[in-house]
Amino acid sequence: MPMDPFTSVTGTAAALPLPNIDTDVIMPKQFLKGIDRSGLGEGAFHDLRFDAAGRERPDFILNRPGWRDAAFLVVGPNFGCGSSREHAVWGLKQRGVRALLGTSFAGIFFDNCARNGLLALTLDSATADALMEVAAGPEPASLTVDLTACTIATGAGRRWSFAIDAGRREALLQGYDHIATTLTRADAIAAFEAGHRLQAPWLP
Repeated sequence: MPMDPFTSVTGTAAALPLPNIDTDVIMPKQFLKGIDRSGLGEGAFHDLRFDAAGRERPDFILNRPGWRDAAFLVVGPNFGCGSSREHAVWGLKQRGVRALLGTSFAGIFFDNCARNGLLALTLDSATADALMEVAAGPEPASLTVDLTACTIATGAGRRWSFAIDAGRREALLQGYDHIATTLTRADAIAAFEAGHRLQAPWLP
């Protein structure tokens, strides 16, 4: 299934420094009842964004003017731990989040990001700390994440490099999920199947 390619994206960065933000926080259970993916953007971080009476919490970063439409989240360690719910990634994407920047992510969540075209970058501590400082400033800060050059830059000219698995990078650049990535080798697969049938003609 094609997804939006990620080449170079510029947008506001929001800081979520708490460690161990789990998928129950990212996407609370009451938003898992639907049979499709609609409405999950409203569910993302719902219990952090709203109090029990449904009022916005003005101190939460994604409720503050200038950060509501953040394209990047600079997150604390072990982001996405807890349950394996893929809805957490779907909800983040529906809210317009294009990339997560942090030192570590839960394994299943990290893989779910790759499968759905959400860039999750595992950065060294020094880079992550510097970006957290930028994102937590008193005014909204813009970043450019360039997947072609593997760099992150601020409007003020600060720049960092990052490493990413080559396969994940290529899939994101092309906008491919796992099925689309497999289909890029359709000719090789067909050739293998044809050769295998010649070697084992008794197979259906």
